[in-house]
Amino acid sequence: MDIENECLNIDGLSKSYIVNNEQIDIIKNINLNITEGEFISIVGYSGCGKSTLLKIIAGLVSYDIGSVKLNGQEIRQPSTDVGMVFQDHRLLPWLTIKDNIAFGLYDMDKYEKEKIVMEHIQLVGLKGFENVYPHQLSGGMAQRAAIARALVHKPKVLLLDEPFGALDALTRIQMQKEILKIWNKEKTTMILVTHDIDEAIYLGDKVVIMSSRPGTVKKRLSVGIGRPRDRTSYDFSVLRKDIYAEFFKEDYELPDYAI
Repeated sequence: MDIENECLNIDGLSKSYIVNNEQIDIIKNINLNITEGEFISIVGYSGCGKSTLLKIIAGLVSYDIGSVKLNGQEIRQPSTDVGMVFQDHRLLPWLTIKDNIAFGLYDMDKYEKEKIVMEHIQLVGLKGFENVYPHQLSGGMAQRAAIARALVHKPKVLLLDEPFGALDALTRIQMQKEILKIWNKEKTTMILVTHDIDEAIYLGDKVVIMSSRPGTVKKRLSVGIGRPRDRTSYDFSVLRKDIYAEFFKEDYELPDYAI
């Protein structure tokens, strides 16, 4: 990897909690180097520390050992350099979509703020819905607004913590396509946590597989499939089989239709 193009460096990262006077290790000795503009998918069992890892990168949770650096600067607190989208949209119900997206844009000329907010409303496909309230939107549209709110600060890294997990299957697929459009346009480094292996392959340049708790990086796989990706293709099926095998350690056979 070209060191000059590295964006996020995670070195020897460990985190534990004390519960009933007992130390519970959550993640242990995580090492990851992520290049500027990469799309990284992280998969693993529930409770393996995936979301904790994202919250540490976002500066929302402290860590015990190791370091997390963005362009050489250690992350110890939240900043606009790192945006985060959660599974639930977390929009403020008393604000319109436009005002939710503008929330946090301080010390800015109001005309410049309006321009930036409307650009991001257009980016996520919500033009015409800027003056509605969150309860008036579908789940997918609300998540689009949450993505716009995270991107409006022009973060260097966007963290996606199961952002489509609460959506129905068809809306989820559409949102995956939308996030790829945004990624291609904005060139933002993105890190996705998901339980959906197909989603991880479809979106990611690389798939990082984490072990059960304490979470460690078990394996890194380069996807190596051109975009747009066909979920029914042979290459996609082979990679899916490899990832499932890491979890279940069974000799999965490819279905006849995939050969």
